[in-house]
Amino acid sequence: MLALIVLILLYIVSASLGLHRIASQYLTVGALSQMQEGAARPSDPLRLGYRGDPQTAFGLPFETVAIQTELGPAEAWLVPEPFRPAAPEPHLAAIYVHGIDGAREDGYRYLPLLQEAGLPLLLVSYRNDDNAPATEDERYGFGLTEWRDLEAAVLTLRDRGYGEVMVIADSMGGAILGQFMSRSPEAARVSSIALDSPALEFRAILEHLARNMGLPLPGMVAGTTQALLWFTHPANLREANVTGRFAGFYGPMFVAHGQQDRVVPVWTSQTLIDLRAASDTGVLTVPHLTGADHLQSHAEDPAAYDAAFREFLGLTRLP
Repeated sequence: MLALIVLILLYIVSASLGLHRIASQYLTVGALSQMQEGAARPSDPLRLGYRGDPQTAFGLPFETVAIQTELGPAEAWLVPEPFRPAAPEPHLAAIYVHGIDGAREDGYRYLPLLQEAGLPLLLVSYRNDDNAPATEDERYGFGLTEWRDLEAAVLTLRDRGYGEVMVIADSMGGAILGQFMSRSPEAARVSSIALDSPALEFRAILEHLARNMGLPLPGMVAGTTQALLWFTHPANLREANVTGRFAGFYGPMFVAHGQQDRVVPVWTSQTLIDLRAASDTGVLTVPHLTGADHLQSHAEDPAAYDAAFREFLGLTRLP
């Protein structure tokens, strides 16, 4: 019996060290980009991976804005609302926050819908992006550090007269937004939220990766890996859990996620949807669950995705 316990412990330590190596790679700036070097960029701006400014992509005018973060200026693109004669002064603007190894262009799949609705869109970069300051540790904080850059973007829009913001966040962008909602005194300015494949719980992602690797006892391996990361990662990733904050958000929310997501487990979004459905925020939630992989729900069926997003916009107090 003792020998079996020792073998199990040795397995957990060995498997956790392997998962720790993979997780550390995900959290290291530039590691995922190096893996994808040489991959062809799509020419369709609605496809993830497209690169080019809004004028090149859609023929839309835009302004390059320097967001003044605590680390220095981070570049963003502000696409203004379409001109409408006698339209009231706008009070609401949208902000797009990308995920790990993403870019502001990844928000383009929302841009035509927001233009249709008469909303401006601020496509932001944040620390460790190519157009933003780098951190000394060259690590992603899974929202625990990046939320301050989102706060700076919200304040930039406030100074331009936009008292409310809609925040659209993909993947780790969801973690960034969740930490902002939990920690920033400016969180009350967020009147609506749209999430796609949101990274709500870091521990759940570790367990999901362990399952995908075929590791036995994935929960124990994930827990041990998280403990190891406490010693090797500058941010306390045990605090990277924002499901409860989003569940209690009393405003319109769009949640898209694919059942075949190999990065972020879909059950975390389903849990969020169920928690909101069980409360009085349920009527303000537009779920869009698909069969797609990570962030591929729009590509799987653009028309269905757009219809669900328009439903969400219909719940939002537009200009």
